[in-house]
Amino acid sequence: MAPVLSWVMLRRMSDSAASPLPCHPDLFDLLVCPEAKVPVKWTGGWLVSTDGGTRRAYRVDGDIPVMLVEESKVLSQSEWQAAMAAEGPVGQGVAAVQARAKR
Repeated sequence: MAPVLSWVMLRRMSDSAASPLPCHPDLFDLLVCPEAKVPVKWTGGWLVSTDGGTRRAYRVDGDIPVMLVEESKVLSQSEWQAAMAAEGPVGQGVAAVQARAKR
């Protein structure tokens, strides 16, 4: 059975000076919008759903992503388009985590 890592442990494992992400890269790649079940993009200090229909943005409190629909905000179409066009990584899913584990 694999060990369970807490948010705090994962954050401490990541090098915040070298990583533009709000959390460990493995955790980031696994995060999805809980409403649309699609990857999120880290941009402007928010985790933004890549789904243009829901356009949800999730805040990060300290080092902890708050992935609750009721705590998210809905972006306008233009805000969402700007977020998608802005610089920032998009979660790559389980395959990315598995590929890193094989290295």
